[in-house]
Amino acid sequence: MQEICNLFGMEPDTYFSHFFSTLRGTITQWDYFVNWKKVLGNVSGIEHELNLLNTLIGKSNLEEEANLLFAKYPECVKAIPALLAIRAKSLKVLVDVYNFTYKSFDFSREGVTPENSTEYVSFIVNSGLGELLSNRSIKNLVDYVVGVEVGLDSNGRKNRTGTLMESIVEPFVAQACVDTGSSYMKGATATKIRAEWHTDIVVDKSERIVDFAIYSNAKLYFIETNFYSGGGSKLKATATEYINMSSYWNKQGVTFIWITDGAGWHSTRKPLREYFDKADYLLNLSALQQGYLSRILLCPSISPSQMK
Repeated sequence: MQEICNLFGMEPDTYFSHFFSTLRGTITQWDYFVNWKKVLGNVSGIEHELNLLNTLIGKSNLEEEANLLFAKYPECVKAIPALLAIRAKSLKVLVDVYNFTYKSFDFSREGVTPENSTEYVSFIVNSGLGELLSNRSIKNLVDYVVGVEVGLDSNGRKNRTGTLMESIVEPFVAQACVDTGSSYMKGATATKIRAEWHTDIVVDKSERIVDFAIYSNAKLYFIETNFYSGGGSKLKATATEYINMSSYWNKQGVTFIWITDGAGWHSTRKPLREYFDKADYLLNLSALQQGYLSRILLCPSISPSQMK
């Protein structure tokens, strides 16, 4: 990468060390913590049913009251899975270990009849929900499910980190395109590129989506972004994948730019150095701040093969 480092005014080792010294520990923003729109949307979809189930709170004769409730309002059962942090509309429960006998429960309104409403009552009782309701351990099921949904939404934070990185990088991509008279697209596919820029590329898999594609001076640049706050085997696998990806795109005249950041790289330096030595461009958020992307786009005469 001698030429690219000269472009940035550094020797390879100096640039690589500078890259590590400017890695960021976090890119957490306010919308990282909870996707409130999704949480409240999931709750509103069953709010009516939850309010009906609220009538069971504090009932000493809960089974009798629940039977009457389900007979009159069978739609109540569709809210039961949410109380246990379950998304499925139907469940099979192993009720006899010795004979491996299963009991099926359909939580759609159509699944409840006067004859089988007692089965849903037994589900509430055996799952432990009955005791929570009768003992008033839960005061309001709507508020309770909001908490459940917040907990479930925490599983999406890993995906939000990737989305956050893209949202942070995009303004820099947009500004670089303004500076250089280029154009870009987010979530680029071969079909979109052909339609927008009348350029054909051959993808290695039909569902291949590139984080960002830039078209500048009749040349294509592909950008992949990610952020790793912690280490692990995923980082090494990604570095290896991107070495191959860079080579694959180079053969089609496409320049590959990897924008990555995060303290996780401190424990995985060797695979990243291998990418740095073999592939096209390696940038982090600090490099974007310093305008490196614009400088790359302004030097179309330097091809990736010349930079090695």
